[in-house]
Amino acid sequence: MPAIPAAATPQPGQVLASGTVPDEASKAAVLARLRDLYGADKVVDQIAVGQVALPANWNAYVQKLLTPDLKQIRRGQLTIDGSVVSVRGEVANEAQRQKIASDFATSLNPTYTVNNGLRVSAADQNILDKTLANRTIEFESGKTTLTPSGRAILDEMGAALQKLAGRKVDIIGHTDNQGLRASNQHLSQARAEAVKAYLSSKGIDGDLLSASGQGPDRPIASNDSTDGRARNRRIEFRMVQ
Repeated sequence: MPAIPAAATPQPGQVLASGTVPDEASKAAVLARLRDLYGADKVVDQIAVGQVALPANWNAYVQKLLTPDLKQIRRGQLTIDGSVVSVRGEVANEAQRQKIASDFATSLNPTYTVNNGLRVSAADQNILDKTLANRTIEFESGKTTLTPSGRAILDEMGAALQKLAGRKVDIIGHTDNQGLRASNQHLSQARAEAVKAYLSSKGIDGDLLSASGQGPDRPIASNDSTDGRARNRRIEFRMVQ
């Protein structure tokens, strides 16, 4: 039975369940589990009931496969065809890719085969990097108030974040090395929080955004020049793995 999602293309945020199961009880069990994981309004039911032969305890094994780990997969497809389980889609890193397939295998009996078609995607971070394009999100001097140009860049970043629905992003503030380190640390944290608040006001889910301040500890240029210090006073957007 293909599920999550199958051949048809679901709308963004939806999970499509399709295929054929032998009885209404099997269908109800799969749909209940998916709705519990993703929300009842997100699950599109295209499961049919028909004459199919399934391995022993198939329903119980399917329930073991429908875990919260599936929510880590983007553009994913889980296919359960008898005793052959195939999973495809994008995950954040190699450890996640291996763990999901390994957990599948350990939850099944040896008669099942697991095909791991998951891949690690760097595309999401590239979207953020290309949108920022090495530009500096400016604030008023010594303050957490965004300048008009800073807000304009964040409007573009907000549009980019909308494309990454469901992914968590850390907003990291940085400063140059001028002044007291403790003051710079506080300012970088406050500016990161200001960016988070601005993006949240534009409709980005605040629960998916975290803010941290690194102060002067991670320079990308020499602090010995005006240009270098300006480059170090920056906001960074980093996908949370």
